[in-house]
Amino acid sequence: MRLPPSPLSQLRRLLEAQHARLRDEQGGEVATYIPALAAVPPDLFGLAAVTADGQLHETGDSRHPFTIQSVCKPFAYAVALDLLGREAMRRAVGVQPMAEAFNALELQPGRNRPFNPMVNAGAIAVTGLLQDALGDAAFPTLLASLSAAAGRELALDQVVHASESATGHRNRAIANLLRAAGVFAANPEAAVDVYFRACSLSVTAADLAVMGGTLANLGTNPLTGADVFGLDAVRDTLAVMFTCGLYDGAGDWACRVGVPAKSGVGGGVVAVVNRMLGFGLFSPRLDPHGNPLRAVLACEALAEELGLHLFEASNPGSRLLPLLGR
Repeated sequence: MRLPPSPLSQLRRLLEAQHARLRDEQGGEVATYIPALAAVPPDLFGLAAVTADGQLHETGDSRHPFTIQSVCKPFAYAVALDLLGREAMRRAVGVQPMAEAFNALELQPGRNRPFNPMVNAGAIAVTGLLQDALGDAAFPTLLASLSAAAGRELALDQVVHASESATGHRNRAIANLLRAAGVFAANPEAAVDVYFRACSLSVTAADLAVMGGTLANLGTNPLTGADVFGLDAVRDTLAVMFTCGLYDGAGDWACRVGVPAKSGVGGGVVAVVNRMLGFGLFSPRLDPHGNPLRAVLACEALAEELGLHLFEASNPGSRLLPLLGR
């Protein structure tokens, strides 16, 4: 007699179904403003999910390496919150959505601080503050924390880092603006290089799923059991991801998917279902907002299928719970 599929294998089948549905979607374009990203094969597509109790499910190109880019921002913010505290971070970096482009040379009116830590100005403010507090240990500290969240030691993609450094003049201008505004005291070049290095870390969709699962599991890595982030840092980070995580497509995401997430122009997306699940997705072609097109479409479908939206009429995630054995 054939046994019915296990609940967790059903979760894997949902990922496989979305991968099959979207793998031939040709919409969007790879990022080209960082030259090394233009060379990424555009048809790669990987999906992964990690449950809060450590079950990993994946399909497609889920183990193909790519650079984390802006997906590093929420994790760097969580590191800074744990190190410097909520009040110090709120004084330096806001938590408000921003209507301008993610790399805008603009600070919050009347406050002289970045709008939020998910745009470039906010993320460079975070690395500048870490540079103030830690000096040369700023990047090693970030690397150790992001590696702990991923459950393995991450490495720097030297080619992408060199490409970012050679073309990142606007980010250098942002760093100098922040230094002039008194957001941090560090050398702007040192602050922006920490940012370039963090964005150039090599990850996979499976890594992002584990990192999302670490946030979903209240800061504890669900595979290794390592305590990576504090509860307050996780709460504030998830809140800002929900409102600001997908560039100027964040409002559409909040309505259509309704969970905290962060995208990156390298093709990655991390999404978090609180206390339940982390998703990691990789698809290099970007939509007009700069978000990975197929990854966003997959998340929309999975959110609908599993009832993940925070404001579901029934309990959020209620259709997911049976697949988690709850």
